[in-house]
Amino acid sequence: MNVFSYGGGVQSTAALVLAATGRIDFPVFLFANVGDDSEDPATLDYLEQYAKPYAALHGIQLHELHRVRRDGTRETLYGRLTRPGSRSLPIPVRMSNGAPGTRSCTADFKIRVIGKWLKAHGASADTPATVGIGISLDEIERVNNRRAMPYEQPTYPLLDHDPPLRRHDCQQIIRAAGLPVPPKSACWFCPFRRPSTWAETRRDRPELFARACALEDLLNARRGVLGKDPVYLTRFNQPLATAITAAQHMLPGFDPTDNDALCDNRACFT
Repeated sequence: MNVFSYGGGVQSTAALVLAATGRIDFPVFLFANVGDDSEDPATLDYLEQYAKPYAALHGIQLHELHRVRRDGTRETLYGRLTRPGSRSLPIPVRMSNGAPGTRSCTADFKIRVIGKWLKAHGASADTPATVGIGISLDEIERVNNRRAMPYEQPTYPLLDHDPPLRRHDCQQIIRAAGLPVPPKSACWFCPFRRPSTWAETRRDRPELFARACALEDLLNARRGVLGKDPVYLTRFNQPLATAITAAQHMLPGFDPTDNDALCDNRACFT
């Protein structure tokens, strides 16, 4: 069984194009949706408008998976964070001393959800599934952080490509297929977001930025009742609304999804 772990971003969408055009052998793509209230709305829009139709057109199975409780209801990451009385902090918030907190979001809402599907479809320690991971050459350090589960054998098609593919190469592959380049995929409140991404969110999607600020306030209100130090969604040891200012608007003609288009020698806009 060959499946690809589809994250909805640039690398995994490039892999979708490679699979659709017969350049890699992955007939099944699995997208673990951590929640319609949790995933970046832009990622979910791209999934519905472009990724699913493109996959169907080329005979690729793209399954959208969810975390399901024993009673059959769906659990979302945002729902776990905001559940009344919840003390859970499954996302990697920054503690008041600057250290990153522990996280369980990826394991609970991505890895286990995909693992449940794999095992239900025959994957086991004796017959592990081959699972493609969308890591490109410019983020190769992430390979060592991906620990294999007994029922899977991870593989890295973008690195095995000849030559190995970088993010920019992935963008070119997507454009050549007639698809727009997808936005970076992550939860809209993920503390791993770069400050520049937060700034763009504040500029372009102020309502979403306000929701992230409100979530941070909620988490800290609960911690205050418990006598605990505050936590933050950035590394700046201050509330998101204070730490992040809105990004400047881009000049006409620049594509903000294309890093190389910003400067021909990469000396500017870095």
